[in-house]
Amino acid sequence: MKTSFEVILKPILTEKLTAQEEPLQRYGFMVDRTANKIQIKKAIEEMYGVTVASVNTMRYAGKNKSRFTKAGVIAGKSNAYKKAMITVKKGDKIDFYSNI
Repeated sequence: MKTSFEVILKPILTEKLTAQEEPLQRYGFMVDRTANKIQIKKAIEEMYGVTVASVNTMRYAGKNKSRFTKAGVIAGKSNAYKKAMITVKKGDKIDFYSNI
């Protein structure tokens, strides 16, 4: 059984998600690729003390990247990850900046 710190890797703080916080009560998190929606819901409720209304998850595959340099072509791959969109109950709020 994973702890909440192992399930939730980091919050996603983009302009698009910041605009959705106030009207939709929706927040984004990078989560462990093997975590399911029930584990994600428990971890968010435990860490932030809110009631989670719904969890939507998205899996992103790693993309192949290459670039041309003086030494030749360098090839690599970006990491695969899983993203969770959390909708909290009306009236609840997650404040990412409170403990900075």
